[in-house]
Amino acid sequence: MDNSHNNTSRPPLNRDTTVCISLSGRPSNHGIKFHNYLYEKFGLDFLYKAMTTSDIEAAIGGVRALGIRGCSVSMPFKQAVIPLVNEVDHSASVIGAVNTIVNTDGYLHAYNTDVIAVASLLKAHNVAPSLPFILQGSGGMARAVAGAFYDAGFKRGTIVARNEQAGKELAQQYGYDWMPEVGSLTAPVIVNVTPLGMEGGPEKDTLAFPQPTIEAAEVVFDVVAMPVETPLIQAGRAAGKEVITGGEVAALQAAEQFKLYTGVEVSAELVEEAEAQAN
Repeated sequence: MDNSHNNTSRPPLNRDTTVCISLSGRPSNHGIKFHNYLYEKFGLDFLYKAMTTSDIEAAIGGVRALGIRGCSVSMPFKQAVIPLVNEVDHSASVIGAVNTIVNTDGYLHAYNTDVIAVASLLKAHNVAPSLPFILQGSGGMARAVAGAFYDAGFKRGTIVARNEQAGKELAQQYGYDWMPEVGSLTAPVIVNVTPLGMEGGPEKDTLAFPQPTIEAAEVVFDVVAMPVETPLIQAGRAAGKEVITGGEVAALQAAEQFKLYTGVEVSAELVEEAEAQAN
């Protein structure tokens, strides 16, 4: 479908309205606002609702049995849903974590749109796979980013993680190096996938990489989406570097989800508009 749209509002809720949900340990309003805004824009007979559960098997059974079209999956369910679906897309199998399930007549197909979003951003920003990178972090999102880098052909990388076991495991999975801290390390591409610089966190004012590491880089990538202008992104801009923001990741992965659920491709401008509504 094309992404032309008008301002006709969505049809009134009815018995045939298609339902999409998110399943999360701590549901937020972001997906609700983003998806429902776009349903309204395109006049789609869809409804999006956030939910939580203490029984993920029963919840996924409900998605299948009730004909829920799409299901966004957040922590702590990203691994637990894998045995509960019919098919796992490469984007999810490459990192062993799911964030999106599409239900077609009871057949559940799982994806990871974070991996898809990071891969397309590396392409869009012309980040050459020949460049070495430093990735700071070892959680679920760090796995998604490392998987996307590996998939895109990046052979030389260093995972920096204070958690030695998780850091080494992630590094070994893709043949990358591991270090407990950045120290004096430098690389052309630096990526923050930790809560450093995150709004409302204890380290919201912390610069995720030392200034000399930022100065030595060509590309500065911060996956933190709130705020979009983290201390690292601000420092990268000030140093004249190519920056990739967490806002771009969040918007792209949500747009990818929207397309998987509805079949509708969304323009970059409309994604930006929906993202502004959601924040």
